[in-house]
Amino acid sequence: MPNTSTESLNTTVTTSSVPTSPASASLASMPKDTATIFNPAKPNIARESSQADVSQANTNQPYHHKANHNQNRSIEQSSDATLANSATIDAPVNAAPKIGFVSLGCPKALVDSERIITELSRDGYQVASDYEGADLVVVNTCGFIESAVQESLDAIGEAISKNGKVIVTGCLGKEADKIRAMHPAVLSVTGAHAYDEVITAVSQHVPKPKRDIDSNYDPKIDLINEAGIKLTPSHYAYLKISEGCNHRCTFCIIPSLRGDLVSRPIDSVMNEAMALKNAGVKELLIISQDTSAYGLDLKYKTSFWNGMPLKSKFYDLCQALNDLGIWVRLHYVYPYPHVDKVVELMGEKKLLPYLDIPFQHASHSVLKAMKRPAHSENTLARIKAWREICPDIVIRSTFVVGFPGETEEDFQCLLDWLVEARLDRVGAFTYSEVEGAVANDLPNHVPEDIKQERYERLMTIQQEISAQKLQEKVGKTLMVLVDEIDEEEGIAICRSYADAPEIDGHVYVDEITAQVKVGQFLTVTIDDASEYDLFASYKG
Repeated sequence: MPNTSTESLNTTVTTSSVPTSPASASLASMPKDTATIFNPAKPNIARESSQADVSQANTNQPYHHKANHNQNRSIEQSSDATLANSATIDAPVNAAPKIGFVSLGCPKALVDSERIITELSRDGYQVASDYEGADLVVVNTCGFIESAVQESLDAIGEAISKNGKVIVTGCLGKEADKIRAMHPAVLSVTGAHAYDEVITAVSQHVPKPKRDIDSNYDPKIDLINEAGIKLTPSHYAYLKISEGCNHRCTFCIIPSLRGDLVSRPIDSVMNEAMALKNAGVKELLIISQDTSAYGLDLKYKTSFWNGMPLKSKFYDLCQALNDLGIWVRLHYVYPYPHVDKVVELMGEKKLLPYLDIPFQHASHSVLKAMKRPAHSENTLARIKAWREICPDIVIRSTFVVGFPGETEEDFQCLLDWLVEARLDRVGAFTYSEVEGAVANDLPNHVPEDIKQERYERLMTIQQEISAQKLQEKVGKTLMVLVDEIDEEEGIAICRSYADAPEIDGHVYVDEITAQVKVGQFLTVTIDDASEYDLFASYKG
């Protein structure tokens, strides 16, 4: 079972303002709304239209302190990212056909989009920057909850109305009948991670260029490096190590969308990781539906990489990734006992001391109704042990508020658990039904107004915890990675080891010099803190 909130929420591709952090807005030293102006992923991405996002807007939470970890890309953003991250490619001449790409959903879906775009580029296609200039449009959909389904259907409709030739892929592709009923003009529908099917469908409707037809065409496919084309900034990348999930959480339909756990052999993972490092990536974000279950389906098979035997196993993978000498951040980790050994690597400074763990709740009865594999007392003890092993560890999690049958006593149990756990990063969302999920049929659904009220109480408590923990960093030095530079204000927007892109806080560094560049590591001194962000100075 994945980080559910990550899977479930999406952003629509329109321009929108973002609420400011109350603390950030009050700082006289910050002349602009930091949460809006200094968003590394800011181009034309609106906030979510989901129930969870409405809750955040009402409590005035800043955009980066949220439950989801989506990576939506509009047709323009897909083109811009492709151009920015493929500078070594001698692009085909204008005669080559152009494919537009809209990618919706979580980082796992983004990796699927990256792979498809890479293969299309190797076949000689270009990535179109708008609907009008595209010979065909591919829409990679999300189908995890109803709001995501509707967003995907809307995106398909927009592509059809503005272009006319549309191929649909992704999680919603499982509902081909629903897609065709609403949009009968679509040319082809495939499911999640159906790379070959998408490539075949594109070539059927827009044949790839041939040398004997277009003598000017030269794709220079040998210049596309092994890492492929990425839709993230060039200094960080998502590395997907497995697909699917073996858990059957009652609120989740990921197994029906993406199947059971299927791990990549470790040599395949390491080859891609090395290629990304060689391409200039400074940070790898390890993703899957259940990262700590990696290799279980392969029975931890041994492969050879760089002449050395490696087991396709979570701990062994973490050890090998450490040897690359770049930041490695772990997402979607279940708190299994064997994670303790990985935390030891963090304590030895061999991995970023950061764990993204979807606890989802703390009440026994709610966890049982969710069919979650861990109990709150066990996780509290494990968190305590992890902090003893690695005092600097940062733990991020997400929680469901208002799950069917959740009583006030259950919710208070969750609040008490949060106070004791003192997690560093917390996102939450109110429960909403997912078509096909077992939880839909559970009794005693919680009214929307009570969900909302509970959400606000949880976020208020967590905001206080976050503010306290960040204040403890004032006066310390940190290494940060530059995500963006505001040249007008002379500010670098950075992240520390404690901050994952787009969902956690930032470190704002002022009075930088012209020598500071995106993708550079800086050692800074923390001068101040708000509820979610740090403010620092850099002496060069």
